[in-house]
Amino acid sequence: MSKRIVVIGGGAAGMMAAISAAEGGASVTLLEPNERLGKKLNITGKGRCNVTNDSDMAGLLANVPRNGKFLYSAFSRFDGRDAMTFFEGLGVPLKVERGGRVFPVSDRSFDVSAALERRLRALRVTVLRRRALSVRTDGGAVSSVETEEGELPAEAAILATGGVSYPATGSTGDGHRMAAQAGHTVTPLSGSLVPLEGVVAPGIPCGQLQGLSLRNVGLSVFESGKKIYTDFGELLFTHFGVSGPLVLSASAHMRRFDKKTYRLEIDLKPALDAAQLDRRLLSDFAKYANHDFRNALDDLLPQKLIPVVVALSGVPEREKVHDLTREQRQALAQILKHFPVEITGPRPAADAIVTSGGVKVSEIDPNTMGSKLVKGLYFAGELIDTDAYTGGFNLQIAWATGRAAGQAAAKNGTQ
Repeated sequence: MSKRIVVIGGGAAGMMAAISAAEGGASVTLLEPNERLGKKLNITGKGRCNVTNDSDMAGLLANVPRNGKFLYSAFSRFDGRDAMTFFEGLGVPLKVERGGRVFPVSDRSFDVSAALERRLRALRVTVLRRRALSVRTDGGAVSSVETEEGELPAEAAILATGGVSYPATGSTGDGHRMAAQAGHTVTPLSGSLVPLEGVVAPGIPCGQLQGLSLRNVGLSVFESGKKIYTDFGELLFTHFGVSGPLVLSASAHMRRFDKKTYRLEIDLKPALDAAQLDRRLLSDFAKYANHDFRNALDDLLPQKLIPVVVALSGVPEREKVHDLTREQRQALAQILKHFPVEITGPRPAADAIVTSGGVKVSEIDPNTMGSKLVKGLYFAGELIDTDAYTGGFNLQIAWATGRAAGQAAAKNGTQ
């Protein structure tokens, strides 16, 4: 009789775990209360699905700042290129973009989730739209999974319920609760790849710039005065602070709000060095020589940004441009190259793309993703206390850990 395995959670990690266990000959039941599988997967990458990163094991580990060493074994057996081979084998043509980011050629995340669902059906995995309540044990080993509609006997259970980010997709912390019930330690949960709260300066809230999107700007992160990260791209001002791709990436490097202070500096003119920018300002000021300073920046900045830049520069807004000194011009240039945002903290974990924190890795076998405390219990994906930067690395963690858990559960049953 084939081993009975229940996979709890029908997201990226859960579907991969179910597929891998079924490929190993197990009888697999996948529990997912949502109306469709891969709900969070379908909204990743703005609906395009950044499937993985075109990286080998070393490249992957370099982009996992939290407990990366734990993933050494999983990545060594299933790295980014293995994931690409896997999905192309399922009929999903892929392409590689900037930074090694891998997307479906179609730019449709549904093509990825649909391919996984086809594979589940081909392997005769039973999908039940039920919520799991707990993992039952007998003699220190998994015996069944309790659901809202009764118990399902099982020799192994794989927890792959996700973290606490995007709770509308079903990531409500159930997996952490069940892991704790089984005796596991859950480290503090917070958001990573998360929007940031802050102010431009005292008396200038970011809400004053709400809705302003800046493209092709540079961003630097300072931790207690020391520059720790730089990037280039797009960001958005909101009523609470800043968001957008640049900010989400930067937030993964800002992990010590309890002990450190953080400041962002935006380079509004990254294509211009100091000398080039000064020539540009001289040209604009010649054009607007008889205008008030506040009316001389229309060619240089978005309209919404002008009053804030004027205030930060310290130049009187009604001073005539032809009266501006070299020092005043330099003060403006300083703001254009180092526009400040003082960060007060991250948004709640519910607003984050991924969860930082989770089931303690020292209680999990890194080779099998199996519990060291309960025989037949396995973990996969965001539930585990590990997270990565943007670029497909977090999904790669889901694929690699899901595959390791599924294969080990099918092979070992009760370990």
